[in-house]
Amino acid sequence: MKRIIITILVLVGFGAAIGYILNKNKKENQAKVEVVNAADGAVLVKLGTATVKAIDLDFTANGNFVPNQDLEFMSEVAGRITSIRVKEGDRVAKGQLLATVEDKYLSLDLQNANEQYQKLLNDKTRLENALKTGGVTQAQVDEINLAVKNAKIGIEQIQKRIGDVNIKAPISGIINKKHIELGSYATPGTKLFDIVDISSLKLNVNVNEKQVVQLKKGDKVDITIPVFPDKTFTGTVSFISVKSDASLNFPIEIKLNPTGANEVKSGMYASAHFNFEKTAPILTVPRTAFIGSVKNGKVYVVNPGQNTVTLTTVTAGSIFGDEVEILAGLTEGQQVVIAGQINLQDGAKIEIQK
Repeated sequence: MKRIIITILVLVGFGAAIGYILNKNKKENQAKVEVVNAADGAVLVKLGTATVKAIDLDFTANGNFVPNQDLEFMSEVAGRITSIRVKEGDRVAKGQLLATVEDKYLSLDLQNANEQYQKLLNDKTRLENALKTGGVTQAQVDEINLAVKNAKIGIEQIQKRIGDVNIKAPISGIINKKHIELGSYATPGTKLFDIVDISSLKLNVNVNEKQVVQLKKGDKVDITIPVFPDKTFTGTVSFISVKSDASLNFPIEIKLNPTGANEVKSGMYASAHFNFEKTAPILTVPRTAFIGSVKNGKVYVVNPGQNTVTLTTVTAGSIFGDEVEILAGLTEGQQVVIAGQINLQDGAKIEIQK
């Protein structure tokens, strides 16, 4: 117990010593600042000016073209491939026959299902007649009706599978890749063809939160492609994500105007140029004028003819890149410190860096 009390007293004494040293250092630093001020010392700073101007909101975003649709077409049935009607590079239309799968066993399944269905229909008729004479119960009739219904559904399912052995294109496009060979065996989920619809191309780009609020669907966009340096293409904003990605960027989709764009291919790198009308003239200062965050609204304003500064509270508006709109607290032409604030305090003298 005695040892614990001694330890506590030592810690308390140690804390008091630290507090004393910190307080002493603070007073010494303050005294040094006062000495410097008294000796007409000045802090070296850079200045900026509150300026009224129109803000240019234009920006550029980079991305790659993607096809209108890029489909990995897979088999829905099992069987051996008995014919392939297309090759890579062929253009196909929706509904066009691409390949066929052996249907011998499915035909046998359909035959058996039809025979079972007919037997159930006969049983249904027999039980319904027996119900009239009291030979069976209503529950038995209901049971046979359910069996007939299920048998009919089974026939329809087999017929659909037979229809699926004729593999048809689900979309129009180009056979970009063939994954099967004649005689190979397909199962449900086997990849058959990659079909790419390039009837229209889309440029996918990402924009930040300050840029996305300026956009809306239908906006016209100028597009440049490095491999075509002498051409400018056009597009239309067709999709704006309502959710940002992990980098706080918003995916944007721009549909390429096909006029004059026959040479453009999926995967090409391009730049989208978003152009806007300039804002009405507003009062702005450089963003670096703010001490801490813009939200705090603190800047050092130069007192004309005195080479001193006053810590001033301003009301900030929108942020435009390196410029911040000033709604209140400054007037046009006032100078503010944009570098060197860390060494300043209210009323300090300054020396302007040339």
